[in-house]
Parts: sequence; C-alpha cells; structure tokens
Amino acid sequence: MREEFSRERVDELIREAKRHGPFHALTHEERDATRHEFLSGITKEEGLWVFGYGSLLWNPAFHFTEWQPARLHGFRRRFCLQASIGRGSPEKPGLMLALDHGGSCNGRAFHIAPEKIETETDILWMREMISGSYDARHVHMRLPDRTVKGLTFVINRSHPRYLANISMEETARLLASGEGRLGTCRDYLNNTVAHLDEMKVKDRYLHEIQQKMKELDHRSDIT
Repeated sequence: MREEFSRERVDELIREAKRHGPFHALTHEERDATRHEFLSGITKEEGLWVFGYGSLLWNPAFHFTEWQPARLHGFRRRFCLQASIGRGSPEKPGLMLALDHGGSCNGRAFHIAPEKIETETDILWMREMISGSYDARHVHMRLPDRTVKGLTFVINRSHPRYLANISMEETARLLASGEGRLGTCRDYLNNTVAHLDEMKVKDRYLHEIQQKMKELDHRSDIT
C-alpha cells in the first residue's frame, strides 16, 4: 500500500519504535543523500530496473511499467533482519527477509519509467531505508532475454539488527509469532512463497521454514 510509505507514516513508525527503547533511524536528509548518491550512478533516460525478492513481489507500492522474472547472482534470500516495527513489535518481534551474500536468488524485476524515477525511488527509500539496515546496490539481473543493470537492497551486515547465524527452528518460531502495524510475519512468508510458486520458483529455504512453522502449530495444538 503506497500510503504506508509517506514521510508522515515513516515518522510515526519511528516515534512508535523509540517509545519502546533506542532505535536508530536515518533522518529524511540522510535517506535522501543515499538515494541521490545511488541515482548519480545510473542513466535515467533508460528508466530503472528494481529487483524484488520479498514483499515487493506482491506489494511493490511504487509505479512501474512492467515486470519480468529475474535472477540475481551473488546474493540469496534469507530471514536475517530482526523486526521491531512494521511486521514486528517489542512485544511480538519478528524477522524480515534480506539479500545476504552468497548463492543466487530468483525474483521479479520491475521497470520504472524515466520520468517516474524521482518520485518512485522516494517511495522505495522510505520503505527500505528507515534505519540503514539495507544498502542500495547497483546490480546486474538476468531477465529471460537479456541482462540489465538495476537497483536492489541488500543487508547491511554491520547493522545491529543483522543476524549472522539463526537456526531454522528459531526463524520459524519468530515468524510464527511476529506481528506489528503492517501485519504478521506469517502472512509475509506465506505471501512471498505463494507469489514465488505462481512464478514457478520453488524456494527450498522458504518451504522448509513453512514446514517447521506447521510443526510448531501442531505441537501447540497438542499441548
């Protein structure tokens, strides 16, 4: 939902997070500085391709002209970011997907028209760059008929909410209970898997987590 990523909503999310304890957030000026730095390295006349691997698959929120299946090498999809806002809260913390180093990842490449780059990247940065937990990267993504340059957001491994090592069991437990203003982590996982399945992309890692969540639910029903 596009309206969730206005400056007013972002400020509200940050204020809510800070009421529960320390929460590092980028200022609007800092966020814009990183956006302009990224945009200075692209040729805007060709538009901009954006690689989506998580909620962008089913809720991009920005305007695009088309999307195509895409593969990104050098990064893999992983639940490695603690979530205390959005789909998590201090009472019900969760996890968010990120692109971590290693392997490859299938997703969708969205094309933003040249004249929309300024407004739509503003939406993207408010969505992905609230706290600096992601880094905006210039990447090459493989489409069905060619390779294009574009943008994606990868995990900032120096961020305090980055989880370098988390077991599948703990991942499933946090996703089963995580919930915040934007919804539940359970829905986030299920929506991501459903849209990848629709694209004929079978992500073994995500399916394994789903299975472990079912096992947790089963044990809970028994007890």
